[in-house]
Amino acid sequence: MAGEIGKRGHLRATRESMLQLLKAELQFVEGGGYRISERSPWRPPYVFEESPSCPNYCDHSRPHRCLDCWLVQFVAHDLRDEQVPCRFVQLTPEGITIDSLYRYGTPAETEEALSRWLRERIREVEAELAESTRLPLAANS
Repeated sequence: MAGEIGKRGHLRATRESMLQLLKAELQFVEGGGYRISERSPWRPPYVFEESPSCPNYCDHSRPHRCLDCWLVQFVAHDLRDEQVPCRFVQLTPEGITIDSLYRYGTPAETEEALSRWLRERIREVEAELAESTRLPLAANS
């Protein structure tokens, strides 16, 4: 029973952490964080890479592996070995990714798609957390 509670508590903490990261990223987007790059003002900022939610934010030496980033769970398994896997987060059911928006989208389209994706993920995680509090203890393990 103690192991079940530990797993449940860890999963809940992980989902709560994820929710906070998603909300922080949405706040960053809505606050104009991707409108002007602090590092390179002549180009739009790199989505996720130039966000405070990136483990390597403001550290050009990139000490943290992308595979350890919280965003990698949103990247298809076959794309996780890419140099910058967060560029392959699928934002729409049609397969639009950050990478495809860099190639074919405008900064405004990118911001809109990203905001929509973040809101959807926030709703999903909030629903999961709400459901986990309603389920009996044995169902949460």
